[in-house]
Amino acid sequence: MVSDYIELTKPKVQSLLLLTTVTTMEIAGDPPVSKIVLACIGGYLSAGGAGAVNHWFDRDIDAQMKRTASRPIPAGRVAPAAALRFGVGLALLSFVLMTLTLNLLAASLAFAGFVGYVGVYTLWLKRRTWHNIVIGGAAGAIPPLVGWAATRGSLSWTAVYLFAIVFYWTPPHFWALSLLMKDEYAKVGVPMLPVVRGEHATRQQILLYSLLLYAVTQLPFCAHAFGLVYLVASMALGLAFVALAVVLYRRRDRRSALRLYLFSLAYLALLFGAMVMDVKL
Repeated sequence: MVSDYIELTKPKVQSLLLLTTVTTMEIAGDPPVSKIVLACIGGYLSAGGAGAVNHWFDRDIDAQMKRTASRPIPAGRVAPAAALRFGVGLALLSFVLMTLTLNLLAASLAFAGFVGYVGVYTLWLKRRTWHNIVIGGAAGAIPPLVGWAATRGSLSWTAVYLFAIVFYWTPPHFWALSLLMKDEYAKVGVPMLPVVRGEHATRQQILLYSLLLYAVTQLPFCAHAFGLVYLVASMALGLAFVALAVVLYRRRDRRSALRLYLFSLAYLALLFGAMVMDVKL
């Protein structure tokens, strides 16, 4: 039962969210370990609550897709109402914990991420438009803002740049995966980009957003938020990302889509790691 409820919080997705939170806190200052731990707990509770509500709402289509049919709710191991209460409860607990131990701004931003993922992406956009990932992806870009607010008690342009990087990273990252899952999404009527516009248009959009992502990652250096270490890393990682997007556009095979998807995971971790190196050296 415990493992099922943990699965509702989508722990694999959480790893990157927590990584961007922790690295942003180190970029923003030199916070004590206790504050980092509290921010991670609060962030996990909020994002985990959103994941649980997502499981509750998508239980009908999850039951029809091979990849998700074994999830706790469609498999009958967790009752839908229990999952909903669990998700909302985690979000409320996160808000209270972060307000009492960190600050109201960080708590409010984390709760905004919950509302964005549940209300904007899951309930409103996911089953209505292929723009779901572009607009709804803003919720996944909230953790850097939370980390910055938790450390400094305010926001700055640097925090906004980090938010923008994750925001522009999300579409090519997810669309690469959606190319691999196209038939599953089509089966349940979810209008992901490859289903609605086709694979060619999806590869075009992946290449476009890869170029936009490269441009956005140069903004922090231009604004003197980071130095040469970050510049070199962002250029090398960005050019590799664009190169893989070009390969995917030309070859149009599943292997290229999988390669870009896997690289995108490492890309974000390495980029934020380079930011920490830059400010600490």
